[in-house]
Amino acid sequence: MYSLLRNLLFRLPAESAHYFSMNSLQLACSVPAIRKYIARTFTATESRPVQAFGLDFKNAVGLAAGFDKNARYLRELEALGFGFVEIGTVTPKPQPGNEKPRLFRLPKDKALINRMGFNNDGVKVVAERLKNWKLAHPDNRNGQPKLIIGGNIGKNKVTPNEEAWKDYEICFRELFDVVDYFVVNVSSPNTPGLRALQEKDALHKILSHLQTINQQQPRPKPLLLKIAPDLTTEQIDDVIDLALEIRLDGLVASNTTISRADLQTSAKELEKIGAGGLSGSPLRTRATEIVDYIRRRSGGAIPIIASGGIFTGEDAREKLSAGASLVQVWTGFIYVGPTIAKNICKSL
Repeated sequence: MYSLLRNLLFRLPAESAHYFSMNSLQLACSVPAIRKYIARTFTATESRPVQAFGLDFKNAVGLAAGFDKNARYLRELEALGFGFVEIGTVTPKPQPGNEKPRLFRLPKDKALINRMGFNNDGVKVVAERLKNWKLAHPDNRNGQPKLIIGGNIGKNKVTPNEEAWKDYEICFRELFDVVDYFVVNVSSPNTPGLRALQEKDALHKILSHLQTINQQQPRPKPLLLKIAPDLTTEQIDDVIDLALEIRLDGLVASNTTISRADLQTSAKELEKIGAGGLSGSPLRTRATEIVDYIRRRSGGAIPIIASGGIFTGEDAREKLSAGASLVQVWTGFIYVGPTIAKNICKSL
């Protein structure tokens, strides 16, 4: 069924297809009876709860940042059986992102290339939307809905790197009461100069500052860092040492890659698409290697959310066996369809 729908959607530009699909699902879920039917159809009854960094997840399968940047589709994504959703990347001020087209499919490789550029409504708008969602949530208990929400935060494009820590602080403070955990994003390839913040000194300044603020709160929130798959072993070692030093609650491994190695898509087509981060099946092996390395190098002391090339239950088990506590999908959702969370949960 979805393969037919996917063929039709793939006739549309990728970004247009995304919003058309999610807005259609939103319309369907506005009818309570239809929403309940969708939830019964796409939620795995076999889901096993997972506890990680002090939070109770109803299952191990989440949706990675970048899919619901502005927290517009939480009700719909919960109905599709996800255990957690990471919203964002959110920046202090709204920004339009990069010029369109900026999202491209590579069907031969089961991959995507994006250069979205942190397009979002700005942290104040997103925070208000999250606040309203939490208040209206039917399963809200003690301020904590069943669906865990992560807040992925970044800097505005116009903010110089030496001032970046201020942007992260603004987002952290604004979202603190409306998300369950934070992910610091310094690893997107689509904001000029952003990845330079992965260097040890710059990263230490941002993370130690956020952790100081965090520990001053009555109930600190889990603080994680998302890393790029293109880091060298030495850079990953620096990240691990820093995570242990300032007591990060976890790492997300990994973001998209700038590599174009071993793709079936022609060089001519790749040249036509241009720059951007590659996600999907080609990233699976590298992402697993990074998860495994972090686990071994840290002695299992750092919880990991694995992201990259997860399409099936087997892909998810590979990441969990390598040392991940949770998994996130994104590109797999586009290619597999709305059954992806259910299918993975059934096989874990």
